[in-house]
Amino acid sequence: MSSLSAIVAPHTIGWAEVLLRLFVAAVLGGAIGLERELRERQAGLRTHLVVSVGSALFTLVSAYGFIDFGVRVDPTRIAAQIVTGIGFLGAGAIIRQGLSVRGLTTAATLWLVAAIGMAAGAGYWEGALIATLGAIITLGPLRTAAYRVIVRFRPALQRLLVEIPAGGSPVPVIAAVERQGGRVVSLEVAQEGDRRSVAVDLELTAGSAPAVVAGVAEVDGVLEVRWME
Repeated sequence: MSSLSAIVAPHTIGWAEVLLRLFVAAVLGGAIGLERELRERQAGLRTHLVVSVGSALFTLVSAYGFIDFGVRVDPTRIAAQIVTGIGFLGAGAIIRQGLSVRGLTTAATLWLVAAIGMAAGAGYWEGALIATLGAIITLGPLRTAAYRVIVRFRPALQRLLVEIPAGGSPVPVIAAVERQGGRVVSLEVAQEGDRRSVAVDLELTAGSAPAVVAGVAEVDGVLEVRWME
């Protein structure tokens, strides 16, 4: 009977272990958040630290928070909801600006930090540490190395400034650019008096720049077209 009680008896941890797990979650989450903070992203040090600590605490509560009620519970029940819940926070970091989308990397780091916090809360130190080191390398040195490799093969971006009347639509401009073989990457529209300035970042194939300018200039309502340095 005593051996059976030892098997089914709920396991608990002391204050020191709780503090250690939450502290590790804060340090590892804060390390990734600091990198985001230095790059002036939407979610920085405090956000990543809080997400990591919160995930660790949810994991601890899920595993040990209900043992005083004298019932056996699934230790993964609450922790599993972190995976779903963190998606709402990550979605808030994604911002669409014209045709470009920003914040995807920050949203991904929030998702990863939640996993790191869960690992720290569960006492899985190896997984938490390896994931943190991998994230820092990916966001830092690997990002720089990848950019240097990709820029050799990716066409350089060119910015075309198009002036159209106030209230005019940039859609015909985009269509003209694409007809001439250009690929629109991002678009910025600004109102200046009785004119609307449309700054188009685009990728061009070799020798297509003159054709793009000529094609845009033929669009009805275009007042001026020029390349920006």
